Amino acid sequence: MRSHTNTAELRNARSPRLNLECLYGDGPTGHPFLYQRDDPAKFLLGADGADLQRNAEGIAIIGDPRNDSHMLMSQLHLALLRAHNWFVDEARLGGAANDDLFHAATTQLRWHYQWIVLNDFLPGLVGQPLADQVLREGPQWFRPGASGFIPLEFADAAYRYGHAQIRHRYQLNPHTEPVPLFPDLLGFRPVPDARRVDWTLFFDAPGARPAQRCKKIDGTIVRALIELPVAITGECEMEDYHSLAVRDLQRGHGVGLPSGEALARHIGATPLTEEQVGLASAGWHGETPLWYYILREADACTGGDGLGPVGGRIVADVLVGLIDSDPASYRRNNQEWRPRRTLSELLAS
Repeated sequence: MRSHTNTAELRNARSPRLNLECLYGDGPTGHPFLYQRDDPAKFLLGADGADLQRNAEGIAIIGDPRNDSHMLMSQLHLALLRAHNWFVDEARLGGAANDDLFHAATTQLRWHYQWIVLNDFLPGLVGQPLADQVLREGPQWFRPGASGFIPLEFADAAYRYGHAQIRHRYQLNPHTEPVPLFPDLLGFRPVPDARRVDWTLFFDAPGARPAQRCKKIDGTIVRALIELPVAITGECEMEDYHSLAVRDLQRGHGVGLPSGEALARHIGATPLTEEQVGLASAGWHGETPLWYYILREADACTGGDGLGPVGGRIVADVLVGLIDSDPASYRRNNQEWRPRRTLSELLAS
């Protein structure tokens, strides 16, 4: 998307729902290669259960191949597959019929995931007051309709805030030293024993030391993301396209996103000053591309610990709106439902 794109022609083959389609694909009937032959309610894992199943080239056989792009993502995918299998065992012990096991497990995992997103992740990202308001009153600006969709302001700007949180190095388990993001964690290959993740180093868990913290959202990204390897980008016509920042900015430009200041005025927030944006010293005096504005807004308004008014509103409206528009979500079926397992317990399944 290096030039202006007709956004009316854009189509996304993935589901807009928060329904873990990336795990389930088309289910045991549509994608039987993801599931066990003798117990089709369960996912098929790698030979020792410590990695995803992979083909002869080492590429993961999963519902969304993008989740194999680096080892942290592939192992998170694996942890969720294992959590699903745990819910299958739980349903079976509870007396569920074999034909009901898959549906029972998918419902439990999806509802746990949705509850964690709205009640744990979202308040920490946008602040408890905004999260509470949107959960109580519904989205103010986003109307997903019956089928749901992901707006460009979310997909191509606001939800890319996470690129600014990525660290250069991560400690994967207590037995290894921190390793750089690339090439050490490059995906599309089997995960060696030394790269297996102890999730208590990434998510706080009772009885464990505090987990590693992400980098603050401050308008910068680490060098590893400015110099992405060819294995991630493919061959690039221009050297600049090895930079994730360039790609994010070009994406927003290509789909014609409004400036951050324009969106701030639209929702009634006070736009950042030139000094807060920090581009005037580089000779930029126009309005700010939305992605970069959201990063600078986070730094100016929260010290980089969360999103500001524009970024927070987009993310809160969309996440709540998508879950509330899903007829199978926990909020549409039982708003009093509460998870039986914490995030750390799910990842340890």
